[in-house]
Amino acid sequence: MSQLPPRTVSELLADWHAGNNDALRAALPHVYNELRRVAHRYLQKERPSHTLQSTALVHETYLRLEKQGGLEIQNREHFLAICAQLMRQILVDYARNRNAARRNGGYMLTLDDNLAFKSRSVDMIALDDALNELAKLNQQQSRIVELRFFGGLSIEEVAHVLDLSPTTVKKYWAMARLWLHHELAKTEHA
Repeated sequence: MSQLPPRTVSELLADWHAGNNDALRAALPHVYNELRRVAHRYLQKERPSHTLQSTALVHETYLRLEKQGGLEIQNREHFLAICAQLMRQILVDYARNRNAARRNGGYMLTLDDNLAFKSRSVDMIALDDALNELAKLNQQQSRIVELRFFGGLSIEEVAHVLDLSPTTVKKYWAMARLWLHHELAKTEHA
């Protein structure tokens, strides 16, 4: 995959923030494959017959970015984190819209071992609700889960995006996993 140096993508994103809408279009091809990988990772965790595809999820993310206008983005990792968050919102919106008949609507997200839930499936809406509750208690922990689990960022990348030490990220990541495990277990038994 040929990429521009991160500084160049960052410059394009800064131009977009300054009002140059063409700059987002120019930056997108340089991060497109990374966005597809994030989308693919999300969709692998969904039920097998899910109708959204990686490409559609990336394109919907792009459309939402365009609607929001020139966001202030610090760097490539920050941009990918924002895109991952938008993808999460898109999938949650999709699940909520398809969820009129029953609580989980058949859309299940499998949490991988990064969240210590190895073989469990979790309702995407329940996970979103739990993350929103976690955000009320500790915004940093909620963002770390988003960036690690949904964005696929490493501990070091999360530390860079959130301007925290890797040790702090590891500590918050462990606490958030335990809290989510407890919360999601409660919704299974409700």
